[in-house]
Amino acid sequence: MQLFEALTDAQREKVEAIALDMWRAFINASREACPEADLIHDKFHVSKHLTEAVDQVRRAEAKQLRSVGDDLLVGTRWNWLRNEESISDESWPKFEALKDSELKTGRAWSIKECFRWFWMPRLSIKEAEEYFGQWYSWAIRSRLEPIKKKAKMLKRHLPELLNWCEHHITNAVSEGLNSRIQSIKSAARGFHYFENYRTRILFFCGDLDLSPVTPTH
Repeated sequence: MQLFEALTDAQREKVEAIALDMWRAFINASREACPEADLIHDKFHVSKHLTEAVDQVRRAEAKQLRSVGDDLLVGTRWNWLRNEESISDESWPKFEALKDSELKTGRAWSIKECFRWFWMPRLSIKEAEEYFGQWYSWAIRSRLEPIKKKAKMLKRHLPELLNWCEHHITNAVSEGLNSRIQSIKSAARGFHYFENYRTRILFFCGDLDLSPVTPTH
């Protein structure tokens, strides 16, 4: 709410859309402050939820396989957390064989990856809704409980997901900035005084021009 309180009534009235995650407190605060604005659940957080589900499937399956002496999934965690284009050429052949096998983890990863098509900017609201329906049917029939749980969550928030087709906004920039700020805090092992923390953030994230000033005569 502090962000909204920093805005005037006139400024809040001009807000057309707000990108946010699915935390109820954020939703309630946004609707109270800007009742006319469309809420859009950010694709960064949706991807995070689905990736968590894939990892849950992987952990359970790896444990089951190890119990019978099968180490097939050992050492593969980081590839399952990535998107297809982020997997190195060196790792791809082995990963492709795993994802195309009968592994539950491979099925979960494919379901997660296919949801990325929902965010294609060319899709109309109707097309995106139809695509979600097909994806949701696949996810629910997957017999993978972590995937089913996330799919049901997304369905509850479908109107806010579909608002993406109208506005195409994301809070990826703010998430990236927050990541940099957390790195600053971690590198300093914390701060005793907020002002020191604030100064460090402004120095590293304020796009300062540190070029030496050439004196003129």
